[in-house]
Amino acid sequence: MADIKKKVASNVAGEFFVDTTCIDCDTCRQLAPATFGDDGEHAFVSLQPRNEAERRAALRALVACPTGSIGTEPRAKLADAIADFPMEIEPERDGVRVSYCGFTSPDSFGASSYFVEHPQGNWLVDSPRFNVHLEKRFEERGGIARIFLTHQDDVADAARWAERFGAQRILHRHDLDSQPDAEIVIEGEDEAAIGDDFLAIPTPGHTRGHTVLLLRDRYLFTGDHAWWSRGKRRLWASRSVCWHDWGEQTRSMERLLEHRFEWILPGHGERIRRTAGEMKEDLANLVRTMREID
Repeated sequence: MADIKKKVASNVAGEFFVDTTCIDCDTCRQLAPATFGDDGEHAFVSLQPRNEAERRAALRALVACPTGSIGTEPRAKLADAIADFPMEIEPERDGVRVSYCGFTSPDSFGASSYFVEHPQGNWLVDSPRFNVHLEKRFEERGGIARIFLTHQDDVADAARWAERFGAQRILHRHDLDSQPDAEIVIEGEDEAAIGDDFLAIPTPGHTRGHTVLLLRDRYLFTGDHAWWSRGKRRLWASRSVCWHDWGEQTRSMERLLEHRFEWILPGHGERIRRTAGEMKEDLANLVRTMREID
């Protein structure tokens, strides 16, 4: 829990506050945009919750915060907000359900991770921090068979989750230094089907071994390759956080135009659902912008 003695000066008065341990990862603004803002250095409480729905969202943000930088005065009971995770993205479709894990890790700068329930075995996409609540929920829902790691930045506690559930970790060889004993290694730049419904698509750029995952031509787990920008109201990628090669990331983005999907589920940035046609247009616009930046 955050320390009220260290609270950010820009917080408005009231029950919730953010302290100066905040790393400004954006998790709280994704979960509770009505409550939290960005002062350029930290998140802060821009408006105290006005109703029970906003308060519940703010409590989820408190639970998910990677650095424990959100607090309440007096201290709130968190059991109901904790129980909301993993949080369903949309209702089950043909035996598949995708949920946001919450419980983000400081080791991955608060990156989002996802739990996919699938008839042939459940998947994690990137890793939340290890905790007993998610451990229990994953076990109740059939455990974890595979852990897909989009790239080296967001592995967090993947090794511990893999050991706990006997799961196979999947990672591209070029990012293998982060999990050298990963059980399944993706090679080169060819797309790879992994079981039914899952397609790994190498997308070098952000890192050399960055890879996205496409599930049933509907859900695209993009890691740090692309996300929906809240401020720009469009699909976005950032050269300032491209650690390997912007030209390669642009070409990788263009490659995704060959595929159909309706959801962008990123590690950082906003999740978004659009029609497949809208998503293709959004992606084409992003590719043009990336070329101009290059």
